[in-house]
Amino acid sequence: MRIRQMRPGDADAVLAIYQAGLDGGHASFETIAPTWAAFDAGKLSAHRLVAVDPTDRVLGWVAVSPVSARPVYAGVVEHSVYVDSAARGHGAATALLDALIRSTEAAGIWTIQSGVFPENVASLALHRRAGFRVIGTRERVGRHHHTWRDVVLIERRSPIIR
Repeated sequence: MRIRQMRPGDADAVLAIYQAGLDGGHASFETIAPTWAAFDAGKLSAHRLVAVDPTDRVLGWVAVSPVSARPVYAGVVEHSVYVDSAARGHGAATALLDALIRSTEAAGIWTIQSGVFPENVASLALHRRAGFRVIGTRERVGRHHHTWRDVVLIERRSPIIR
């Protein structure tokens, strides 16, 4: 497995992995993956990465979005990481997060944040191992499939950007 920049040719695989994650019910409040145009417009191009196998098949992806257009938040991004169900447990998510951290720190980004459903214990453990910390829980913040859901807020503050 190797990590490389996401390319437009990865769109179908990226969106299929995204949709499969959404279909699992514990990845996001979203239920339908966006179009590639919407995905492309909402993610920072410099920090979109894919994990691929030796045949260049996409195993997973990670990408970030700015949290605000305000200059004071220029170094804060929100991320998403998704791995194909067949590739889970083989280090793709860890490799993607590690590469994302290197990429964002090289660009001067000091905080990566996200919200995770508390039921997604694998994601919370993955992020804890990558240096993320829980900063709080938003209780009953939104409805997902007609059920109120909590969201655990996590962040990783770069130790090298001061």
